[in-house]
Amino acid sequence: MLTVARCRLRCPRYYWRVRAASGLSSNNENPGQKNKYRDTVLLPHTDFPIRRSPEDIVSTELRLQEETNFLQLYNWQKARKSKKEFSLHDGPPYANGDPHVGHALNKILKDITNRFHMMRGSKVSFVPGWDCHGLPIELRALADIGDESDSLSPMEIRSRARAFAQKAIEKQKSSFIRWGVMADWDNCYYTFDKKYEAKQLEVFFKMHEKGHIYQDYRPVFWSPSTRTALAEAELEYNQQHVSRSVFVKFPLQKPPPKLASVIDGSTAISALIWTTQPWTIPANQAVCYMPDTMYSIVKCGSSGELYILAADCVDSTALSLGTKFEVISTFKGADLENGICDHPTIPGRLSPLLSANHVTMGKGTGLVHTAPAHGVEDYGVASQHKLPVDCLVDEAGRFTSEAGVDLETKDVLEDGNEAVIQMLLGSKNLIKEESFVHSYPYDWRTKKPIIIRASQQWFVNTANVKDKAQEVLKKVKFTPASAARGMIEMLGRRTYWCISRQRSWGVPIPVFYHKETQDALINRHTVGHIIKLVEQHGSDVWWTHPVEELLPKSVLQQAGSSDNSLDFEAGRDVLDIWFDSGTSWAVVLEDAEQRADVYVEGKDQLGGWFQSSLLTSVAARNKAPYKNVVVHGFTLSEKGEKMSKSVGNVVDPDVVIGGGEDKIKEPAYGADVLRWWVAESNVFTEVTIGSTVLNSAREDINKVRNTVRFMLGNLSGFNPETDSIPGPQMYIIDQYMLHLLQDYASKVTEAYKTYEFGKVTRLLEVLVTRDLSSFYFSVIKDRLYCEEERDPKRRSCLTVLAEALDIVVRSFAPILPHLAEEIFQYLPYRKDGDGVFRTGWFVPNSVWKKPGLVEAVEAACSIRDLFLGAIPGKNTAEYELSVVIEPGLLFELMETLQDENTSTTSQLNELLMASQTSLMTTAPVDLPPEATVLKGSFLINLEGGDICEEETYKVIIQPSTKERCPRCRKYTTESVLTPCPRCLEAIAGKWSP
Repeated sequence: MLTVARCRLRCPRYYWRVRAASGLSSNNENPGQKNKYRDTVLLPHTDFPIRRSPEDIVSTELRLQEETNFLQLYNWQKARKSKKEFSLHDGPPYANGDPHVGHALNKILKDITNRFHMMRGSKVSFVPGWDCHGLPIELRALADIGDESDSLSPMEIRSRARAFAQKAIEKQKSSFIRWGVMADWDNCYYTFDKKYEAKQLEVFFKMHEKGHIYQDYRPVFWSPSTRTALAEAELEYNQQHVSRSVFVKFPLQKPPPKLASVIDGSTAISALIWTTQPWTIPANQAVCYMPDTMYSIVKCGSSGELYILAADCVDSTALSLGTKFEVISTFKGADLENGICDHPTIPGRLSPLLSANHVTMGKGTGLVHTAPAHGVEDYGVASQHKLPVDCLVDEAGRFTSEAGVDLETKDVLEDGNEAVIQMLLGSKNLIKEESFVHSYPYDWRTKKPIIIRASQQWFVNTANVKDKAQEVLKKVKFTPASAARGMIEMLGRRTYWCISRQRSWGVPIPVFYHKETQDALINRHTVGHIIKLVEQHGSDVWWTHPVEELLPKSVLQQAGSSDNSLDFEAGRDVLDIWFDSGTSWAVVLEDAEQRADVYVEGKDQLGGWFQSSLLTSVAARNKAPYKNVVVHGFTLSEKGEKMSKSVGNVVDPDVVIGGGEDKIKEPAYGADVLRWWVAESNVFTEVTIGSTVLNSAREDINKVRNTVRFMLGNLSGFNPETDSIPGPQMYIIDQYMLHLLQDYASKVTEAYKTYEFGKVTRLLEVLVTRDLSSFYFSVIKDRLYCEEERDPKRRSCLTVLAEALDIVVRSFAPILPHLAEEIFQYLPYRKDGDGVFRTGWFVPNSVWKKPGLVEAVEAACSIRDLFLGAIPGKNTAEYELSVVIEPGLLFELMETLQDENTSTTSQLNELLMASQTSLMTTAPVDLPPEATVLKGSFLINLEGGDICEEETYKVIIQPSTKERCPRCRKYTTESVLTPCPRCLEAIAGKWSP
């Protein structure tokens, strides 16, 4: 065979939709004139259904899960002897509600990944887990008893929360199993397990011992609605929050020395500030300015008062106040040094003017009111200048008695805010109040606004570890790659992580406080003892055991303390649930130094579990817990809206699978449709779901079923082990199809490796609809149906069908496990016990890659396209073709498909689907008037591109001069009563009239 390089420049493959010459079926027979040769035609036969009803889908999937041992598959593969291992660490879903489509998207993505790697021979490690502690579960568990929950003891709260979490876990687990997720469901991890809690405390103390965890009094995000500190990952931002913003005067009590010549003291002058949180003004300790920015003294056109503000903010502030400012003097911010203002609401208190780099000019006056107890940057200023950090707000968000009788007990976000504004009015320091719409943080559980409030908390000093975290993160591969940048930027902005919570349902922070001094006691002896108790009894011991058992005298002595156990009390803070779940690597990964091959979670986890896992792992063992991170988007309704029960657009995955109450409106699609939806979606953005998407997924699967059914039907009676034809002896079109299958197999494998499951579905659809159904099947039907059953020519294409069926089914098995196992049950040559997942991935075969045959077939396809374009909608078998090519490379290629001048059975004729094809170097001199002459060309690439030649050809189309064969229906016989020579040979000795 001539060896040439493949060239696609001028030879595209199209969707061929023509009527095959041998389209024999009972539907084509005239009842009164039954074809007496019909029974000699080898029509396909299989019991595999082309589609299933909604009810049948559900029962079939459940039957398949039982018969093919879905639940035993994970343990089977873990028991295999394999040098390759693959670890996907399951991020724990929250055990506080029913399964939803977000769960489906996440768990199915993970399962597709795991099944692929398992089929490729790896021992997959995947331990499903649940996040079981925390306020959301606590609130849900107590919701039905309302205000009575305030009287419950910590253990009563913990008992109710545990029961609620266990119930949610069982419901979610049942759904995950129904979706076909492969795991050992009897051995999951739960963050409320004794073993898990003990391991978590080990990580906590290791971090504390290294100096990464400390206790401090400082401002944190605080939720008055749940009375606990929050981490940034627990916030949602309301873009339409309305605050009462105010412009406030801070009268200058002592002018800055450098401005003494400008400020003569005869006219009152004030620093002008703007804030959206008037309630924080009683806690004010300073007014901050930017040292390198220009500031101005201006005279107000309406009041005649003098104000100090940033020069860049003069015009915008005057516009906001509805007045005009006359600039008296302009100077550098550094000139404000050592100036002192009077507090606007507290007589006798002073507020110094201080330099700070966090001051911005985007909104406001360029001077910032600074309350160290209620702002992170404010706290930084206080630390630098040794200012008090007095918090005048309690856990419920109400002013304390230290705020004064006019404010005490008032809610800072409601009547307390109003009271402060009235105080500003009374002191004549309020210039203007107005509503201001802006983004504001809310508690993600209660959907209510939070405040920033100083309190005694435990923190992870992320400043200590974030440089190392960012360094190791650069070695982690992210999919999509853009997610890495976002996570690195988040880490860069994070200075500390508040890990203490003021609730009952969680793992206690193992610290004791001296009753008199309130000094914290925590060391390896005290924590080691607590860890042993937790291993035996769980974290409930912190509330059920007396302090003498939690902190026995022997442990105190080991710690070098002469105090008595009763001199201490156990702390009541619990660990943040992000610390809970963030330490899961220490429990789940089999080796203490192991890294998971991949974490797969939603994009919200870039600031959540991905980050808490990274920080704890880096702090405890100086490495990332993962090698790869796959980040998917959120699920939305079909209209692209966030799902909401109140809107009525929630899609329940279990209803998708089993159907709703109204089976017409909500039919049962089965788990595989849900899995196909996940796979075909662009999961790296937001993913929509609805009836249109699901119906489309069902039709896509039915197309695959149809293609598979054709192959199953024709493979009846064929055994690949004994009946296959060796590659070199196969028809060139069959070898070409094996080449396409090899190309498909390589691309699909690579797509799975890179988590591009949508690409897998697209490649599959192209293969089954274009390359197989529309092209290859239409070409080989005549050979399949009309050749003698054992003829090598027929077995040649059956060899391809067996290979194609195997590759197709294995390629989609990770996505459609139920369909894959169902197909294997209908294999005519199936061995007992064979299953698609227990027999592995397909094995690539480089022998299939034969460039020479590719050129030959695609050149013939170029001729075929020209022919089909000239007879749209007509039967190709009604024509005879003459292909005219001058001597050269193209002619040699066509000779590999047809070595005689004229043939009705050559490979070239089969590809062209005509009744007869002639291959010649010159056109006939005399052509009948009904002949059609077409011209075409094909580009041949030789020697890897060193030689590239475009050769021309002619196609002469003429109506067939022979009669239609009563058996194969091609125009190849001399009499309509007698089969053609090929058919006579096929039925010789096997048929009698």
